[in-house]
Amino acid sequence: MKILIFLSLLGAALVAADDEKVVGGYECGRHSVPYQVSLNAGYHFCGGSLISSQWVISAAHCYKSRIQVRLGEHDIAVNEGTEQWIDGAKMIRHPQYNSYNLDNDIMLIKLSRPAALNGYVQTVALPSRCPVADESCLVSGWGNTSAGGSRVTQRLILIIYTDSTCFTHFFSDDRTFLFIGLAPLHPQGDSGGPLVCGGQLQGVVSWGYDCAMQGHPSVYARVCRYNSWINSVMLSN
Repeated sequence: MKILIFLSLLGAALVAADDEKVVGGYECGRHSVPYQVSLNAGYHFCGGSLISSQWVISAAHCYKSRIQVRLGEHDIAVNEGTEQWIDGAKMIRHPQYNSYNLDNDIMLIKLSRPAALNGYVQTVALPSRCPVADESCLVSGWGNTSAGGSRVTQRLILIIYTDSTCFTHFFSDDRTFLFIGLAPLHPQGDSGGPLVCGGQLQGVVSWGYDCAMQGHPSVYARVCRYNSWINSVMLSN
């Protein structure tokens, strides 16, 4: 069963995609997504998720040889006293990552030292199952929400339901992706960021594509398909 995700109508203004920038979105409560991290190379360039005190998951296309992981952030332009800035010691892309079509767009980052878990920095669980229909999910990040970008964590609520139209058209039986209708916080600055459903990390922001029926959906790596690889990398490093 293939899965398509659409924005939920929650009474507030919906976001609208414009050249893969997002207008709107909702500001997160401060530190309400404590697993969300910012990847920094002198500037914020991607998001990620803390899955253990020493490991972060992001998108493979966010790879750089030097990455500083910034945890405990809300407003990335202000020092709020809750931040932990830790260098990445190892950046490990999936061995079958394809930079041309972004297949297997997933990467693990080992921190140079363990993060201190507290009220501002927490881990998110890896999925114990794959997503199901009618499930409510949260996507968050610091990507563009206006022409000037965003400096505070933004969020959207999504509802999963089954619909194979876009999936079948673009990917046939490839089950490593999740489709998002009406592009959410993506992809300028949000790549690598989390899609969390029921407290579990189910998606990693990957890329956007035009689907005539659904406007401009964006695509997430389906984390449940990579559990074995993730656990193997963490155990061997």
